[in-house]
Amino acid sequence: MFEIKENTLNINDYKYLRSSVNWKKLSIEQMEKALANSIVTFCAYDGNKPIGMGRIVGDGAVICYIQELVVDPAYQQSGVGRALMERLIGYVEGLRMENTELMLCLMCAKGREPFYEKFGFIGRPTESLGPGMIMYLNDK
Repeated sequence: MFEIKENTLNINDYKYLRSSVNWKKLSIEQMEKALANSIVTFCAYDGNKPIGMGRIVGDGAVICYIQELVVDPAYQQSGVGRALMERLIGYVEGLRMENTELMLCLMCAKGREPFYEKFGFIGRPTESLGPGMIMYLNDK
């Protein structure tokens, strides 16, 4: 059994969970700023052990992004990802002002699309939406 807590994600747990899925290493300063500038974070725990996390960024009125959704590989396929997604989507729905539309976006790893489609996300491009795009800024 696991428990999900709001805004308890700390740098050590963030670093651990990112490394558990072999994501790029971030500096301490990047992690501090990323967490501080999040609209909300959710962290799943098995006892005191972090086993998953999700983070929302954006303006909270027009657009929000699920910036990260990570589940420790040892806990994948156990409902942790689904529970985190439900919390993230529910939180953003709570931000939406009456009679408005709020976009909730994400970029997922290749092959993970079916997981997100279960929650109503659609792939781009579509007939009316162009492809998503990205640019990496670095020192090269």
